[in-house]
Amino acid sequence: MPRKVFAWAAATAVLALAALPGMVGSAGVPPATPIPDDAFQDLAIGSDGLVPVIRPLDPALRSASYIASDAALVDVGTGPAATSPIPRGRAAARLPQPAATKTWKAPRYTMDGWATWYDNGTTALRLPRGTVVVICGAGGCVERTVTDYGPVAGYHPVRVADLMPSDFVAVCGCALWQGTAPVTVRVY
Repeated sequence: MPRKVFAWAAATAVLALAALPGMVGSAGVPPATPIPDDAFQDLAIGSDGLVPVIRPLDPALRSASYIASDAALVDVGTGPAATSPIPRGRAAARLPQPAATKTWKAPRYTMDGWATWYDNGTTALRLPRGTVVVICGAGGCVERTVTDYGPVAGYHPVRVADLMPSDFVAVCGCALWQGTAPVTVRVY
């Protein structure tokens, strides 16, 4: 009995798979049809053999941006449709004027001493990594986060900060060869 059930199930599956393509709308191979003659263009090569002459395409086959040979072209901004001049440069940004003075929020405390330059980041004497400091000198101020420990205590004059070379030049307003510069470190 089970063999007959299995045979019926197998036969039903084979018939279903064979009938499935016809049920979902698949079709056989279409009959061969010739390509219409108007789909081809004539190609005439000039007498010198260098310049090909090609007939224009049928208007139905042209792209939407086709420009006819007798079309009138107008320079942008000179025709009657031009209502405003073309911008020739970059637009200027309109920013509010800065205040006459800039105020810093009050620091927790300040340290006065000397700064040097150091290639491995910003350090400040006796401050842990991650502390935000503003270091000011004769050339200006920079706001940085302490990234390393140092400088070593005990040097004279007392060094309170080591700065990246570019920050050292910005703070002291001098060249790197000067080596040290007086600074004030504001700790936030």
